[in-house]
Amino acid sequence: MDTEAHSSIPQTHHRKGGWITFPFITATMAGLTLSAAGWVNNLIVYLITEFNVKSIDAAQIFNVVNGCMALFPVLGAVIADSFVGCFSVIWVSSIINLLGIVLFTFTAALSILRPKPCSDSSLCEGPSEFQYAILILAMGLGSIGAAGTRFTMGTMGANQLDNPKHQENFFNWFLFTWNTASIIAATAIVYVQDDVSWAWGFGICVAANVLGLIIFVAGRRFYRNVKPQGSPFKSLACVIIAAISKRKLQLSAKAQDYHNEIIGDEGKQPVAAAPTESFKFLNRGALVTQSDTEQYGSIKKSWKLCTVQQVEDLKTLIRIIPLWISGIFLSTPIGIQASLTIVQALTMDRHIGPNFKIPSASIMVFVLISGAVSLPIIDRLLCPIWEKVLRRPLTPLQRLGIGHLLNVLSMAISALVEAKRLQITKAHNLQDFPVSVVPMSILWLVPQLIAVGMGEAFHFPGQASLYYQEFPASLKSTSTALVAMLIGIAFYLSSAFIDLFRRMTNWLPDNINQGRLDNVYWVLVVIGGVNFVYYLVCASLYRYQNSLPRNNG
Repeated sequence: MDTEAHSSIPQTHHRKGGWITFPFITATMAGLTLSAAGWVNNLIVYLITEFNVKSIDAAQIFNVVNGCMALFPVLGAVIADSFVGCFSVIWVSSIINLLGIVLFTFTAALSILRPKPCSDSSLCEGPSEFQYAILILAMGLGSIGAAGTRFTMGTMGANQLDNPKHQENFFNWFLFTWNTASIIAATAIVYVQDDVSWAWGFGICVAANVLGLIIFVAGRRFYRNVKPQGSPFKSLACVIIAAISKRKLQLSAKAQDYHNEIIGDEGKQPVAAAPTESFKFLNRGALVTQSDTEQYGSIKKSWKLCTVQQVEDLKTLIRIIPLWISGIFLSTPIGIQASLTIVQALTMDRHIGPNFKIPSASIMVFVLISGAVSLPIIDRLLCPIWEKVLRRPLTPLQRLGIGHLLNVLSMAISALVEAKRLQITKAHNLQDFPVSVVPMSILWLVPQLIAVGMGEAFHFPGQASLYYQEFPASLKSTSTALVAMLIGIAFYLSSAFIDLFRRMTNWLPDNINQGRLDNVYWVLVVIGGVNFVYYLVCASLYRYQNSLPRNNG
């Protein structure tokens, strides 16, 4: 091999890690995403058509499952960081996901695991307790398994590279692979499930999971495995415990009275010698007392004493929580819309041309496509124009604000489209026929989904960028966990809101042709508008901590 070629890839020859792991990581991600998205995307339709679950109940179950898949990655990240590392979390989670999909396949292939199909002349028979138990177990295993790999794969891939620019390139490919696999799952696999058989559709998911797991394990000898470093949540808890235990002590103005560690070149953010004045109660956690020192003056390791760095880390979290809360109520309407749009699609004309029929769950692919198209337009066109005209960059807070507005616009479009659907339903006297097709094309739903995708292209990268920039170095992994956590909470709130609408109004009956789904969307417009005003207040009061854009956004 010639010398120049050899020197260009030193890390792939001299130690583990490097770009040689890239094919294994991305191929694994493609297979595991395909398998997980393959059963989640069409879950509402599967519950309605095969398990005779009422449409609104199916929408609530869908939101709970998505909430689990968004919250569980936080637990997976803590386990990987604190105990076993990324590799073990990924392969164990892959097997758990596989078991869940195998159970789904059995429910589709074996009639004993499903209730009898509904007939027009009789009431639908719901699933038995045994059938429900198998279904819940399948959803539970699938949710835990998919969540355990979703963000951990990205962390492990970035760990293989040293150069920050290379890590950025990896995340671009990582997101591209994720979106591509999700689009294939939302179209090809959903088509097989709807038009060939559910068993074959789930079987493809099983094959994708097995293939992804085999590829992942095959690359084991090339991976650089980072040893668990311990969870940052432990240090945050230490601050709270130490501050409470010393709540009666008087604060000192002298820097030497506080516990400071010498910070080397480890990428950590420097802090002042004494804690800042904000949230002064927490400063007691770093206050050194006589009981915190050994006989010869060294500092004891104890839950009753933390460093100034740890105190400031917790303060950073507290400062950003109000903005984070606005993200929850930004994502909650999206979760409600995602589930109810599929329910709407089931009642509409899904034909494109004489021979092709769009699977109802595949309509959500327009969100993915819209987001994928919007991202490069924003980064390559809008941001440079913005900076050239206003002579300042588009800040993360401004990106988030634009995302809020597009989200409200999407809910308004949804309300108008649903009002039109109900008008056509009434004109054709179809209110009492839930299985009848309303003569209105499914493509009417596309504009609202495009608006959602455009909004996500603004606010999701905006949130990730804001948290990553603002969090101290010791909490960088927590920044991405917060994004996952707010999505999970939003999906749970989506299910709670749907249940609230059902209990307090007649807008969401099992037959949506008799309801007022448009009113639900108008309420979401109001919620989004109030949340946007709240966000503007929080953004105007917020001051960037670790990065200093030329304006505060």
